[in-house]
Amino acid sequence: MRTPHVVVVMGVAGTGKTTIGPLLAARLGVPYAEGDDFHPQANIDKMSAGNPLEDADRWPWLDAIGTWAHGRAGLGGVVSCSALKRSYRDRLRAAAPGVVFVHLAGDRALIEDRMRHRQGHFMPTALLDSQFATLQPLQADEAGVAVDVSGSPEEITERAAVALDALSETSLPDVAQ
Repeated sequence: MRTPHVVVVMGVAGTGKTTIGPLLAARLGVPYAEGDDFHPQANIDKMSAGNPLEDADRWPWLDAIGTWAHGRAGLGGVVSCSALKRSYRDRLRAAAPGVVFVHLAGDRALIEDRMRHRQGHFMPTALLDSQFATLQPLQADEAGVAVDVSGSPEEITERAAVALDALSETSLPDVAQ
């Protein structure tokens, strides 16, 4: 990518957003923000108890991420955010029109296996089905790329960087805001 866009690393829980996000940010030479850090405590408590969030729970979280992304407009950055529904991505774009999405996508069995082996995360594997049920993949009119999550973090990051680089400048939104 030749211009400093803000990249939202999206996908269901367990796809590696928190691993790939910082690696991609380092590769692009921009700051990284962990999307989970924008959740209010009530959301974390709800998910920790095995209850999926409702849209009303997500709006303040998405607004906080959108505010961060807007503040990075023209400077670049990478933030992780599940952004599972088109309406969530639309909300992020309303706050930061220049965002570009990297959808980390993969086989449910692989993602569940990764979730079972991670330590210290509040999202239980029991919520994976609700995540997949909610997921609306990127549509043709959305600036972004889908990246397969098989392989090592370095391989996934490389695929993401190459895919972002391949996006033509004309297909990316203007970062001037």
